[in-house]
Amino acid sequence: MDFLQDPNVVYLLLAGGLVAAVISLATPGTGFLEIGALFILGVAGWGIVTYDLPINWWALVLLGAGAALFFLSIRRQRALPLLAASVLAIVLGSAFLFSTGTWYAPAVNPLLAFTVSVLSGGFFWLVGRKAIEAFQTLPTHDLKGLVGLIGEAKSRIHNDGSVLVNSELWSAWSDQPIPDGMRVRVVGREGFSLKVEPIEPQLAEKKSEQ
Repeated sequence: MDFLQDPNVVYLLLAGGLVAAVISLATPGTGFLEIGALFILGVAGWGIVTYDLPINWWALVLLGAGAALFFLSIRRQRALPLLAASVLAIVLGSAFLFSTGTWYAPAVNPLLAFTVSVLSGGFFWLVGRKAIEAFQTLPTHDLKGLVGLIGEAKSRIHNDGSVLVNSELWSAWSDQPIPDGMRVRVVGREGFSLKVEPIEPQLAEKKSEQ
């Protein structure tokens, strides 16, 4: 694995592992992505330790500052200056992540650092923006407005059951048995479960006894 002596290769592995880790956090599933991210980062770490690739700690600080600026730019509407500053910091931190012994000579190809930083930054920007939009989106259902609406029992309802209200299927319960198909009125709510009562209680009681 002599290719791990190349700082460009190790840098690509670190960037790829980070992207895979973010994807695995955003879309948890079988664990395949998590294992893949850990493996890629592990290979990169093994190369750094085995081939004694020296790290510029000031470059790590620059990368951290760039990440902080990037996070701030995601949260703001007019964030072009912050975004530009974060990209510059991340590109410089990436190019000088590994030391060559000469402070002004980057170990990672600057063009490679720029390309990877822009592509991964664009990905993180989209993921971050979507996450913030989802967090800030108000619930589309007016749950309080469900009380008083008329619906239809889609199963036998007592301790549990289901009811169709406002063209949507909800979990439901009632104080008395309600047969399937009966018209009901929503009289309460606990979380996403509705308390209902039959509109015609006498008819509901007769059908329940049959």
